[in-house]
Amino acid sequence: MVFQSAGRAYMKPHDRFFGYEDDFRDPFSRDRDRIVHCGSFRRLEYKTQVFLNHEGDYFRTRLTHTLEVSQIARTMARVLGLEETLTEAIALAHDLGHTPFGHVGGDILDERLRRDGAKNGFEHNFQSFRVLTSLEKRYRDFDGLNLTYATLEGVLKHSYPYRKSFFPEWVDEIFRLDFHPSFEAIVVDHADEIAYTSHDIDDGIKYGLIDFGTIEDEPIVERVRYMVAREGVEMGDTIYRHRFSAALIKLLVEDFIENSRNSVEKYAGDSPLCSVVPASEKVPLGFSAEISREMKMLKKRLFEKLYLHERIAGKMYAGKECIRALYRAFSEDESLLPEARRELLSKRNRHRVVADYIASMTDRYAMKIYHELYGLSL
Repeated sequence: MVFQSAGRAYMKPHDRFFGYEDDFRDPFSRDRDRIVHCGSFRRLEYKTQVFLNHEGDYFRTRLTHTLEVSQIARTMARVLGLEETLTEAIALAHDLGHTPFGHVGGDILDERLRRDGAKNGFEHNFQSFRVLTSLEKRYRDFDGLNLTYATLEGVLKHSYPYRKSFFPEWVDEIFRLDFHPSFEAIVVDHADEIAYTSHDIDDGIKYGLIDFGTIEDEPIVERVRYMVAREGVEMGDTIYRHRFSAALIKLLVEDFIENSRNSVEKYAGDSPLCSVVPASEKVPLGFSAEISREMKMLKKRLFEKLYLHERIAGKMYAGKECIRALYRAFSEDESLLPEARRELLSKRNRHRVVADYIASMTDRYAMKIYHELYGLSL
């Protein structure tokens, strides 16, 4: 079935009372507000993006990354004539399922769950969807935040391919996994790439893990350096790093908008908030072929020189050991779990309850519990 994009799964009395006619907010503004006020969103402040949060106050966290993605995505959606508030809601929710210690935390939970027989392992996009639909508890009559289908689709289909072997059948029935997501969701996906590429370079240079010489021969970097030079800012200037980051974002945003206008106009007569383009076809919005190629080259260089840097690798290894130890402890002794989590053991898979609890933790809380249990410090 084709979902009603602004509809919700639960239309209870309070929804009707504070409904679309009576509430001064539109449906997607309500989604945004529910996301911002939930506990999972607040915990993003102390979850690793790339650099461990406690290593320096300057480093981006999941929260600051999310805000940067939202700002970039809203600009792109507004210029393209898309639904800006829906775009904002998807952006604010897209990383709610991330574990402490970044992607490595999710990798360890996936490894542990599969070892213990869970066929669906751990996947952070689906975890974000689960946070929004079942793990957050803020209403009496149902679990989750009861967001619109359009916002949920944008989070669920954050990465291609959209169909995952472990999805329940009802997911496909509602969200049409054989179609690309809404244009708003595609905008968020690209804004995510723009944000982390620019701010990882900024953070990496700020803390001396790389320098501009590390990436100076990349074609896209040469474009950005030319843009900064036109401002009259030179390499040695104290503001050069900031101007470089701003110019990179500007270059990528403008390229995306220019390369996506025709698709937006082509489908202007269709519902802009639903899946309208089959997944078998090329993603309808995106960067130009040249910029896409140059971005792949730049990200490969960053992977080799920044993300695999020994200072990051060492901290990530410690984070992985922390996740392994917590999973082992909670799996072996359920009395270590908080009462609310123990109550779930009779309703859900034991290992999934443990994984959900660990995934919800901030870096600092995970390290605190690890230290209390094992008498060690990362």
